Amino acid sequence: MKANVYGVDGKVEKEIKLPEVFNEECREEIIRRAVLSEESKLRQPKGAYKFAGKETSARYKGVKDTFGSLKNRGQAKLPREFFGKGRWGRVRRVPHSVKGRRAHPPKAEKIIVERINQKEWMKAFRSALAATADIKLVQKRGHKVKESPIVLSDEFEKISKTKNFHSALSKIIGEDLERSRNGRRVRSGVRRRKGGAVYPKSALFVALDEKALRAARNIPGVDVSKPEDLKVKFLAPGAKPGRLAVYTESALKKIEEIWGRK
Repeated sequence: MKANVYGVDGKVEKEIKLPEVFNEECREEIIRRAVLSEESKLRQPKGAYKFAGKETSARYKGVKDTFGSLKNRGQAKLPREFFGKGRWGRVRRVPHSVKGRRAHPPKAEKIIVERINQKEWMKAFRSALAATADIKLVQKRGHKVKESPIVLSDEFEKISKTKNFHSALSKIIGEDLERSRNGRRVRSGVRRRKGGAVYPKSALFVALDEKALRAARNIPGVDVSKPEDLKVKFLAPGAKPGRLAVYTESALKKIEEIWGRK
């Protein structure tokens, strides 16, 4: 499989052969498992305080003929606060009482991470990576491009300004960048103050230089990553393969070096 290499001026400079990993079969069911596994590791473990609702003097005195029993007092036989000298207070400790314990609180020991075999994850990663070279899957996700993946010359690695990077990238995938910017959606409710606006996913920019990544990440809808930091959820957001990926030549060589061997 071959791909065109674009320069900063937006013109094709040459044609190169893509790494063998891009010929992998796309397995959507495995990609879905891998994405769910990666996202489950981001969840915050929750748990209740072990003695919540139980730190009280409440006792149960409903047994018949027990000293101080609540029998024949016209009161419910439930754990009540004990004030001494036979005096009883309010019902406590049981779930339906005021300040009582919760019936089924979240357990801190609950397993919330979905595990996946390493070989299965590797298969999912290669499948998601190969899907970025399938133009039908890319267009199915709504990306406005005629070829995929997009390979850039190493001149893009030297760009450190977002304005300059956006200007150069717009000459190649300007329609897709515009689609993402115009698709801006403001979240409702409290989320508006916390997360701001949401943009549809545009390109995933993969490069080696940190300055180029910082320049690209400020463009609406564009995500960035180094080859060694790539994850399945970056290549297939929402567990749907076919993300529009933009690689530099150096990044492709690094991908072949890391992921080329099975």
